[in-house]
Amino acid sequence: MKRNIVIAAVTAAALIGGGTATAIATTGDDQGSARQAANTKLSADGNREDQDDRDDRDDDAKVSSSDVTAPEAIASALKHTSGTVVSAELDDEDDSGKVVWNVDVLSGDNTWHSVSVDPSNGKVLGSQTDDEDDTAQVRAALKGSSVSAEEAAKAASGKGVVTSVGLDEDGKDKSWEAETRTSGGAEQDWKIDLKSGKVTADRADAQDDDADDADDQD
Repeated sequence: MKRNIVIAAVTAAALIGGGTATAIATTGDDQGSARQAANTKLSADGNREDQDDRDDRDDDAKVSSSDVTAPEAIASALKHTSGTVVSAELDDEDDSGKVVWNVDVLSGDNTWHSVSVDPSNGKVLGSQTDDEDDTAQVRAALKGSSVSAEEAAKAASGKGVVTSVGLDEDGKDKSWEAETRTSGGAEQDWKIDLKSGKVTADRADAQDDDADDADDQD
């Protein structure tokens, strides 16, 4: 009804002068554009929330499908390939959609091995060599360390189900980093001291989450 009144007003104004009619018509277009922009933003926000929900469900499915813990997966990988475990992550294997533990092992001859471990029974599914350019940096970060990736995963398991553990060799404060999920689905990142094994919340990660929440509200 309101749109018909505006059109009638534009028609009447056209009898008086084209300039006035043009001004009224432009106002109507602006209102439509504003409504379209608002609808587009609402649609984008809704799509982002739907994607976040799907990601959370996928992560929950990964955790529930694993009977093998991170420390167990690491131990299994080391039985197959000797060396130093630098990271372990419960993730999809390539494009197959199958969930596996991916364990990165740095051997004594500085060769990197990516070992896949079955999360249901701990059996090694396969291994392949990888090319990495940060071997010296990793060796330097681990020098003098008394806490292994397996021990770091065990320490973090007191905070929830460990879904990944890896070495943070960048920056001043070297440490192990672990991600956990609780039974309620909440995610949390932790830092594990390389020498003491002390577990602390990852402050930088918490700040990033706060910033993301602020952006979503905007």
